[in-house]
Amino acid sequence: MNTKKWYKPFLLWFWGIFFGGLLLIFLIMWLITKGALGYLPPLEELQNPKNTFASEVISSDMQSLGRYYRYENRIGVQYTDLSKNLIDALIATEDVRFYDHTGVDFKSMFRAILKLGRAGGGSTLTQQLAKQLWSPRANNIFERAMQKPIEWVIATKLERLYSKDEILLMYLNQFDFLYNAVGIQSASQVYFSTTPQNLKLEEAAMLVGMCKNPSLYNPVRHPERATGRRNTVLSQMEKYGYIDEATRDSVAAIPLEIRYSSVDHKQGIAPYLREYLRVTLTAKEPKESDYSEWNKQQYKLDQWQWDNNPLYGFCEKNKKADGTKYDIYQDGLKIYTTIDSRMQRYAEEAVSEHMQEQQKSFFRELKRKKNAPFSRSLTQAEIDGIMSRSMRQTDRYRMMKKAGCSSDSIHTAFMTPREMQVFTYDRGMIDTVLSPYDSIKWLKSYLRCGFMSIDPHTGHVKAYVGGPNFAHFQYDMCTKGKRQVGSTVKPYLYTLAMDEGMWPCETWVYDSVVVVLPNGDRWVPRDTHAKHWGDTVTLTWGLKESSNWMAAYLMTLFTPEQLVKMMQSFGIQGQLDPVVSLCLGPCEVSVEEMVDAYTTFANKGIRTEPLYVTRIEDNKGNVIGTFSPRTHEIISETTAYKMIYMLRAVLDHGTGVRTRFKYGITAPMGGKTGTTNNNSDGWFMCFTPSLVCGTWVGGEDRGIHFDYMAEGQGASMALPICALYMQKVLADKELGYSPDEQFDVPSWFDPNEGCK
Repeated sequence: MNTKKWYKPFLLWFWGIFFGGLLLIFLIMWLITKGALGYLPPLEELQNPKNTFASEVISSDMQSLGRYYRYENRIGVQYTDLSKNLIDALIATEDVRFYDHTGVDFKSMFRAILKLGRAGGGSTLTQQLAKQLWSPRANNIFERAMQKPIEWVIATKLERLYSKDEILLMYLNQFDFLYNAVGIQSASQVYFSTTPQNLKLEEAAMLVGMCKNPSLYNPVRHPERATGRRNTVLSQMEKYGYIDEATRDSVAAIPLEIRYSSVDHKQGIAPYLREYLRVTLTAKEPKESDYSEWNKQQYKLDQWQWDNNPLYGFCEKNKKADGTKYDIYQDGLKIYTTIDSRMQRYAEEAVSEHMQEQQKSFFRELKRKKNAPFSRSLTQAEIDGIMSRSMRQTDRYRMMKKAGCSSDSIHTAFMTPREMQVFTYDRGMIDTVLSPYDSIKWLKSYLRCGFMSIDPHTGHVKAYVGGPNFAHFQYDMCTKGKRQVGSTVKPYLYTLAMDEGMWPCETWVYDSVVVVLPNGDRWVPRDTHAKHWGDTVTLTWGLKESSNWMAAYLMTLFTPEQLVKMMQSFGIQGQLDPVVSLCLGPCEVSVEEMVDAYTTFANKGIRTEPLYVTRIEDNKGNVIGTFSPRTHEIISETTAYKMIYMLRAVLDHGTGVRTRFKYGITAPMGGKTGTTNNNSDGWFMCFTPSLVCGTWVGGEDRGIHFDYMAEGQGASMALPICALYMQKVLADKELGYSPDEQFDVPSWFDPNEGCK
């Protein structure tokens, strides 16, 4: 009787608490669904989670060149891009009943509660995804406990909106694997230099193992823990039948081998190109008021780009479906470039190989100079002026000036030695003690360069190198920098002559030329071929020997204005003064413009503008921009044939002949060397039937250069880069450039036709 009295109230209390608890849980869940307790994302946000994705730059052979991102280096991938090993490992380890539950696995959750967490945390992959997307970091266990039911509600909603494969994909695209590797695409690249599709079993298992706690199982800092966790994942896969016991044992015995590569926009392939594209894509419409008076020419060039180049300011000119502008740092754009990753590597290797050897020669000469790295021809006042401008351009100067420091204190700071690191080719960054003033001189002692390679028929830019080392010399000498072109300008003058009816075989008695200028002054160019005075020479000889007297002679037949017009038609956009000395190349032109211009010769008189990008896709794979080459008919085919004939003579018998005897290149090629006054600039332009290349080498300032012609001429400074590059390209049969390819010159063409 006593038992019944005790038992009945107990049942009442038990069932009251039970049903009351259920009612409370139902009430809490109902309040959560109404957004009354905690943040519940609206349906629109659940349907379109606000992920930020890095934009990716992709080569023509489908290799990743690099990425643009503001906060997270996340690249979205498709489900078909995931390896089966990765999917199996994730399900076996994190949510074995993933395909059976509807977002919340109560069976696993109750098992975890009864076993005090020893059987796992009980959270499904869908709940973990909800936590990643919408749960802020909890400060204590009570906050975390309140987040759990909200995540249950979100998880069930996600399960109704998305398929299982989509949820699994979102999870892997969202997870932060440390070291700026957000998402499985970035993680595969950072830790194993591969893609999710090509992950090996042991690699997939290691990355999935990190999902439990990426800091604890960090393979870079804790390789032993990471290996143990990887093997736990393998055991889970064997337990649930994804692999057999023999596979588990054999793979578990493999040592952990990561191929870690840090994410840094200054590293990797084609950094100068990536920076050029970043600046170009995000450019804003030019406003004249934003340009200094001395920089109005740049305003005109930028305005022309805005009006005529669809790539320039792409993110400003184009809008997303919601009306906002594209953001390359978070919209996950895929930018498909014309760059061939193999040819880009060959170009970077050629630059590195030659510039290091060239630098050794330059350092040997600098040891004999009192005012190194400056030329002996500069006065101390000129050197002081250069250094003063360089100091004013530093962050140190700007910060001290902003802080109100006097000129004397700033000068003292620049002259005071301090510990620092400086760049070297052979030893990388080294510790030393230098004054900031001397560190500027040290960096100035390194020669700079620019190189570009382009397909003359399509305009596709195949390789782009804006300097010797992007991490330390970021000023781009391909498109941004402009230098005097020297004798590489002469083909434009000869083209003018050929287009006006002259022929390569026409002769002239070699003699000095005196040109009387409109103001009465006399212009007499210097020449290094005086020993041929009185000889009868051809126009072909004049070009292949780069004769200044021959160029001056041709200028007496035409006006400077005609040469300016011809050069502008070749795509030279900068300032061109209509003076007779223009035929010797005092004008400043970029490598890009020169390579663009020389496509005319290889393409039967049709100039093809450089094309960097073929298309741009959004993060859904939709094409939002396509780009096509733009061509301009400049000269007749016959004129182009004449120029090919003469420019081939430059490489076969003239100033560019070392491409043959030193580098052993036998392919049909035309080209031109160029050297400016005092050897300040060395140029070399060359072309085959299917490829045009151009390079410039010189100092940061025109007063920094070789003082001797043997080392300072274009054939020594610039030619080797093109030659080394062409060696590598022609040797790679997969690229399709044959040393036997001939120029498409018809059999009826006779360069001596005009002399018969």
